[in-house]
Formats: sequence, C-alpha cells, structure tokens
Amino acid sequence: MTTGLHPDVIIYVVSDSAGDTGELVVRAAVAQFHPIYAEIRRAPFVQDESAVERMVLQAKEHNAIILYTLVIPKLRDVLSKFSLEHSVVAIDLLGSLIGSLELKTNRQSRKEPGLNHVLDEDYFRKVEAVEFAVKYDDMRDTSGILKADIVLVGVSRTSKTPLSMYLAHKKYKVANVPLMPELQPPAELFSIPREKVVGLTIDTHYLNVIRKERLKALGLPDSAAYATTARIEKELAYAAEIMKKIGCVVIDVSHRAVEETASLIMECIHSN
Repeated sequence: MTTGLHPDVIIYVVSDSAGDTGELVVRAAVAQFHPIYAEIRRAPFVQDESAVERMVLQAKEHNAIILYTLVIPKLRDVLSKFSLEHSVVAIDLLGSLIGSLELKTNRQSRKEPGLNHVLDEDYFRKVEAVEFAVKYDDMRDTSGILKADIVLVGVSRTSKTPLSMYLAHKKYKVANVPLMPELQPPAELFSIPREKVVGLTIDTHYLNVIRKERLKALGLPDSAAYATTARIEKELAYAAEIMKKIGCVVIDVSHRAVEETASLIMECIHSN
C-alpha cells in the first residue's frame, strides 16, 4: 500500500512464485503493531542467484527486513548466505517447515514453486477480480459500477485502491469512484442497489497529514490547496452529501489498516 507516509519499516517479500503467501503472513504480523506503517515490497518469481543477491542489497540499502518463501533449496541457501554477509535480517517462512515435513514423512518435497496456485476455478476467479479492480480503478470506466460486487466511493487518499486490490484477492470484483466537488458523480452510482456501495470517510486532521506527506513525496510544497484543511472539509462535506443521497453504508478509515477496513466491508456486504 502506498500512502505517501514515511514507512516505519520496509519488508521485502521474496518468492520463487507469486509471493501471496509471504505477503499475507507479513500483513497479519504487521496488524499486531497497528498503527505503524509497514511498506511491503513484493519480489515475485525470483529464479536465479543474481536476483536473490539484488534483493538482499536493496534490503540492506533501505535497512529493510526480508521474508522469503523459496521452495528451491539452492535459492534458500544463497539468500541465507547473502543476508548473513550483508547483515540483513532474513526470515525463511517455508524452509524449516519443509525440512520438518521431509523428516516426519520420510519423503522428499517436490521443490516446485507455485504449487499452491493450482489453476482451479477459485484461482481464476481471483485473477479475474484483480484484473477487474485494475480496469475499474478511479472511475476510468464507469461501466464497471454496474458489473461490480462492491463499489467504493470517497475522497482522494481514503485507501480506495488498496482496498480494491485487497478485496480482489478475496475474489470480489471492486470498482472505486473518487468524489470531488468539481466532478459530477456517475449516474450509475444511483442506479445500482445501495447495498453494493460503501462510502469511505476519514478524519480531517488525519487526511491533512496524509495529503501533506503525499505532496512531499511528489516533491511538491505541502501548502498546496489539495492538503489544506478548508479544501479537505469541503471535499468531505460534498462526499457525505453524495453518500447520503445514495443511502450507502459509510465506514471511517481513520487510523485503520486496510485489512481491518476490508473486513468491515465484507461484513456489510454479507449482512445484506
């Protein structure tokens, strides 16, 4: 998730497959330290030693932690060796478990990356949902509103895109729509069942901090209108008016992790 805030910790998830397992574990662990901001950088489909060394050097440069889910023994050994040489904290998520299973069962593991992504119907549904979230992000195509399982609405920097991607991995097709006083909301928002729409709101001061940090990250002055309290209050008031008109549920995302907000969204959808 990219918020523009300076991360408290950077974690590289290195995998010889897609890296979903490692990222889920990292997010579960980080949730125990809320409200810290952890930046997760996924390095998927790592298949050679040079890529492993490159990841270790990047982690060292950013004083980051590595969590790796490598099933190929040679790559695990190389990463362990390089991380020790460069004093990088590296956590092997699968190695010890695979070794224990081999000892317990007296059988060798298959050592094939990606076996947990068997191409079944469930996997294809997840891929389809992710592609849907990318296509219908930020109202690029309003027709997605009619096709979506969930439609997220809110002002800029209320985590609409990260939430869309997280929910996509739960196999929900999500479209998200930014609300701005200068833009007329798409008519489709008012033609779908209100139970499909979730409004996202946020504390004025918290959003002010987030937007200022975002501007700094872009090399822009934090005094720009985008981050002023007056502008934010105007946007939030307008968004609240639209959400009331739609009649949708509204969730305050202030100081909430994406996982927590997503859980609330899924609860709302399932209760309808």
